[in-house]
Amino acid sequence: MNVIMTWQHFQDLLRHEMISGVVTTSVIRVVLAAILGGMIGLEREFKHRAAGLRTNMFICFGSALFTLLSAQLAGVPDAARIAAQIIPGIGFIGAGSILHTRGLTTGLTSAATLFVVASVGMAAGGGLYVTATFATAMVLAAQFLLGHLEETFNLKLLVTSYEVTGSSVDVVSNEVNRVLETQKRLMSNVATGNTGQHIRLQFDVEGCNRDQKELLRRLQASTVLDSAVSLGRVERE
Repeated sequence: MNVIMTWQHFQDLLRHEMISGVVTTSVIRVVLAAILGGMIGLEREFKHRAAGLRTNMFICFGSALFTLLSAQLAGVPDAARIAAQIIPGIGFIGAGSILHTRGLTTGLTSAATLFVVASVGMAAGGGLYVTATFATAMVLAAQFLLGHLEETFNLKLLVTSYEVTGSSVDVVSNEVNRVLETQKRLMSNVATGNTGQHIRLQFDVEGCNRDQKELLRRLQASTVLDSAVSLGRVERE
């Protein structure tokens, strides 16, 4: 008898939510949050960040869900009580994405992105659809356009990997250091390999976009090195 009464009570509650539109509204909000968070996460995924598609999607989805629960469970007077706890929680996750190695601090952009993604989820969960969508567009524009402008106008230091070949490690290393001396740069993360025919030397160099292009030109113009190629950029934040 108790089971039947409980089941009927559950059906009545579900019917009431469906009639009042609470379920439909909640589903729309959390789905929108998941989509917007996924869009930002895709950009992070393309750049091979640790906080990628799923991380950003879950944070945005969870923030929207907590915002909904805050309004439904806490009541109107305390509607922001649960939602307010999202901010310190995201701060804790963001701090975990920041790494400090070899004197370089990385992950700051990822941490800031997680913070903004949480706010997008809260906006979607609160029914501010236009605000959440506009904020997502702003984040994507900043990630794609501003990064490109920083490189174009040589405002950002880039780390690029190179590979050169030559007759011996000493000859190749001395020639690369001679070229780097003109730009006041040093090699980092140096690795060597012997193919039996020549020596391969791989290394990273930090510098703006203009300096990287000039370095590659000088390496390729060297008569001591057999070959010199750029292996691409080492992405960092």
